[in-house]
Amino acid sequence: MAEPLIQVDGLSKLYGRFRALDHISLSVGSNEFVAILGRNGAGKTTFLKILSLLLRPSHGHLTVAGLPASKSPNAILRQIGMVSHQVYLYNDLTARENLHFYARLYDVDGPGAVIDALLERVGLAARAREPVRRFSRGMLQRLSLARVLLHKPRILLLDEPYTGLDQKASLFLDEMLREYHRAGHCLLMVSHDIDHAVSQCERAVVFDRGRLVLDSPTAGKPDLSQTIRGFI
Repeated sequence: MAEPLIQVDGLSKLYGRFRALDHISLSVGSNEFVAILGRNGAGKTTFLKILSLLLRPSHGHLTVAGLPASKSPNAILRQIGMVSHQVYLYNDLTARENLHFYARLYDVDGPGAVIDALLERVGLAARAREPVRRFSRGMLQRLSLARVLLHKPRILLLDEPYTGLDQKASLFLDEMLREYHRAGHCLLMVSHDIDHAVSQCERAVVFDRGRLVLDSPTAGKPDLSQTIRGFI
């Protein structure tokens, strides 16, 4: 069996006596699309923040592409892109200026051509010179997706990326994520929408009170959504 792209062993996160995560162990392959589900406060976002190295675990180990997070954070960060309902864009900069800023942070080679291609890909080429404060929620999320794709990460971490999107923007995001998955990349998505997550992803993981309580493939599981609701 190939080495997993993401390996989590006995991961815990404590805030005083409160356990946000309680001994989580999980392996994710290099071409998996995994939904992370659970009620509010189950530990989903905390888990994603640890994977993105925004938080340090209290106990346990995280390895990405064979690299221990405690020893190789910079190498790991270059393999990760993070998408959430917070778009991490600067309102007074144009779409192009925002992408140039992040391209410099990641030392993207030939950033001009890369940015032009991404703006075209997410349907914002015609709005490239407008300040993003004029953008709709859907446009902001599309630009945020372009932002995280700049450095061609192997892993996309998605924290409620559909929040506030209308149907058109949601369908666009669906297709972009499917395209990224088809290209052989790894995606982990936190979601509150059980039915959509089960239809979009190939594996569902459920957290409850900081613990991993269900880990199941979605294919051939017609009652999986109902089973998940039993935990949430």
